[in-house]
Amino acid sequence: MPLRITLTLWYGSALAAVLMSFALVVYAVMAKDLREQVDRQLENSAVVAIRSLQQKGFGPFIQFEDLSDQFPELAVVDKFFQIFSPTGRITIQSPNLRTRDIPLSRTSLESAFKGNTTLESAKFPGESPIRLISVPIVQDGTLVNIVQVGTSLQSVDEALHRLLVVLLLTGPVALGLSLIGGWFLAGRALRPVDQITSAAHRITASDLSQRLSVPTSSDEIGRLATTFNDMIARLEASFRQIRQFSADASHELRTPLTVMKGESELALRRSRSGDEYKAVLESNLEEIDRLSRIVDELLFLPRADLGQVKLERQVVKLDALVTDIQRQASVLGQDQQIHVALGPVDPVEVLGDEWRLRELLLNLVDNAIKYSWPGGTIELSLTRQAPMARLTVSDRGIGIPLDSQTRIFDRFFRADNARTHSKKGTGLGLALCKWIVEAHQGRIEVESIPGEYARFTIVLPLAPPAS
Repeated sequence: MPLRITLTLWYGSALAAVLMSFALVVYAVMAKDLREQVDRQLENSAVVAIRSLQQKGFGPFIQFEDLSDQFPELAVVDKFFQIFSPTGRITIQSPNLRTRDIPLSRTSLESAFKGNTTLESAKFPGESPIRLISVPIVQDGTLVNIVQVGTSLQSVDEALHRLLVVLLLTGPVALGLSLIGGWFLAGRALRPVDQITSAAHRITASDLSQRLSVPTSSDEIGRLATTFNDMIARLEASFRQIRQFSADASHELRTPLTVMKGESELALRRSRSGDEYKAVLESNLEEIDRLSRIVDELLFLPRADLGQVKLERQVVKLDALVTDIQRQASVLGQDQQIHVALGPVDPVEVLGDEWRLRELLLNLVDNAIKYSWPGGTIELSLTRQAPMARLTVSDRGIGIPLDSQTRIFDRFFRADNARTHSKKGTGLGLALCKWIVEAHQGRIEVESIPGEYARFTIVLPLAPPAS
């Protein structure tokens, strides 16, 4: 069911319930007020009659005409009077009651002997209900008379009937007009949603540059459009990253394959010596190793993103690890006469996976050796700045261009000067380093001046003290 119809039906149902409740309350309050008004009028009339009797001292057998002559206020058109003796026999009766017999009820008689006033209703066949008040007249503690005043409830019933007719006629009309208004308002309120839907249909995977128009108001529709735009922007960035990743991965995989194919074709053009074939095979083996590393890292990073790579959580002596890496790096840098030195190394313990931390340091040191000038120096330092440890790898080499420093942790990204300086590398090492650092609740920072130096700083939380 369309949302517009659903909203209109819900609105109509709620409004119908409100109108019905309102009509019931109005009818009940009006009926109560009218009946209370009748009761007050009867009480006032009874007080007048009793005061008249007590002032003139009329006996029990006086006629109503004598009373009405001296007290014209008793001759009320819409009310009738009766005076009963203590035995319940009628002694005085107003003329408008000559055609009917309204006896004193047992309840009223018993209440009169107790000195209580009784209000009650009576219904006679073929006539409208009447309302009665029976008031005892007591002299010297003895019940002398019972004055009863009554009136027909026909006017009350007619007023309530008219009210009911008005409510029954105006209620559906009001409900119908409200539903029409609700349908119009729902359509107007949902119009921005239709616009968002139409705009969303125009946005495809091939064109994520379009955005939804955001209303100036900060209501739910405005927040919805803003949220959609943010989501589209994230999708656009993700698609761009995927396309870039695919292009870079294709480039990195194509390069060793091209080298292998070219060397193999060159070797097969004519007969060659065993040493020449051996050299081709060694070159191909080197490219195969490179392909294997690329594939391994390609498989590892998606598994890491999905949380399928489990890390050990144990105390690692980071200072001992740095010292060990420095010894290994000294061997790696001998070919380029690069000296790997130790700076300040504080005793530091962190909580993490020693094998992954070792891989992190080796990647950074290998990059530093790869992009340093021959005869340069690489420095490793480790300082303790509670509650964090700061591990720094500095080199004197080609550096990193400023516009590339924000992208060097992207997968397969390699700056132009890095590609020129060294053909080796997959562009995945720093992405792997970033993942390892973040998996240890740390961060990695880079600072560089092109042609002078590059400094990578790893910040890791210290291990909690042993209890």
